[in-house]
Amino acid sequence: MEPIVITAILKPKENMADQLLTELNTVLIASRAEAGCVSYVLHQSIEDDTFVLHETWQDKNALKNHVATRHYQEYRTHTADLVEKREVFKLKAL
Repeated sequence: MEPIVITAILKPKENMADQLLTELNTVLIASRAEAGCVSYVLHQSIEDDTFVLHETWQDKNALKNHVATRHYQEYRTHTADLVEKREVFKLKAL
C-alpha cells in the first residue's frame, strides 16, 4: 500500500487560537508515537491564526488506526467549539 498524506487546515474561532494550539500540540505528540506515522508536522500561518497539519501515514490502515485512537477522538471533541473552519485533504503522491 502507498503512503497517505493528510493536509488539514484549521481556522480557529476568534480568540480561540491559543486553546486550539494547546489541543493540536497534545494530539501531535501522541500521533507521532503511533505505529504507521511517518511524519506529523504542525505549521501556523504568518498572516493569521490559521494552523496547517501535514501528516504522512504509512498506508490507509495506519490512518484508519489513527482516527480510531483515543487521543484523536478526544482532540476532535475538545476542538469542536474552537474551530471556525476545517478542511482536510487526503492525498497521494503522483
